[in-house]
Amino acid sequence: MIGCQHEGDGKRLLVELRDRLSQFGLSVHEGKTRLIEFGRFAAASRSAAGQRRPETFSFLGFTHYCGKTRSGKFVVKRKTQAKRMVRKLKEIREEMRQRMHAPVREQRRWLCQVLRGNYRYYGVIFNSRALRAFQTCVVKLWRKTLGKRSQKGHVTWASYNRLLTVFPLPEPVIHQAWHR
Repeated sequence: MIGCQHEGDGKRLLVELRDRLSQFGLSVHEGKTRLIEFGRFAAASRSAAGQRRPETFSFLGFTHYCGKTRSGKFVVKRKTQAKRMVRKLKEIREEMRQRMHAPVREQRRWLCQVLRGNYRYYGVIFNSRALRAFQTCVVKLWRKTLGKRSQKGHVTWASYNRLLTVFPLPEPVIHQAWHR
């Protein structure tokens, strides 16, 4: 990711980067390389041109997008990249199937580690909705997995909620300070 203040600078940099990489027999991945209008004035200039909101980009597992604070100042907001969340939930589902018959205490200990790790990495400002969605999906997956432990039926929400009072899962936490 490279940021430039002016569009001309960005175009020139992209041409020079391609030339420089070609000297070493390398090339820029066209599917991952693009020039986007992003920043404080992007929304105003795009609306004046009759276009929708500014484009977004994904970097390090986050989707970065233009936003405003409550006081109306520009800020770059980040949310969990949807592909990453779906991929992680699939991994968790497969691992739960492997751990299905382990004691509930061990399952909970492992799930707490997974959730805390997710909250540590993705626990940034403006991402609380994605953290809550991830936790909700994990809670539903655990209930579904516990219901498949025997042939006698499923776990009702009432009994599952009682289980969650005894073995609670951690709540989403924002670990990034507003001011650094």
